[in-house]
Amino acid sequence: MTRVYRQRVHFPHIEPVPHGFFYGQCGTVHYAATRFQPVEGATYEELVGMQDEGSAAQYFSDSGSGWAHVGSDGFPARPQGCGDIPTIPDALAEAWKNCSIAR
Repeated sequence: MTRVYRQRVHFPHIEPVPHGFFYGQCGTVHYAATRFQPVEGATYEELVGMQDEGSAAQYFSDSGSGWAHVGSDGFPARPQGCGDIPTIPDALAEAWKNCSIAR
């Protein structure tokens, strides 16, 4: 999941924000949500880029063929957090308390 997002934004020096990672499964599909932060070695461009990118939660799913990016909170975050992301099942968003820690 982190690898997929690194490739998407072209920032190799990022990792999930500690204590803000959500993971779950509905049926055979796995889901994850997190915000990212720059890590040691981040370039100036990465630091500037992550000012926006890092403030939005990112959503991923894996139905057996690898992780795929399926959504983002946007700016500002939607009122219901991950409950407003159509690709995140309602039951999972509820279990995650609408990703309130990730916002």
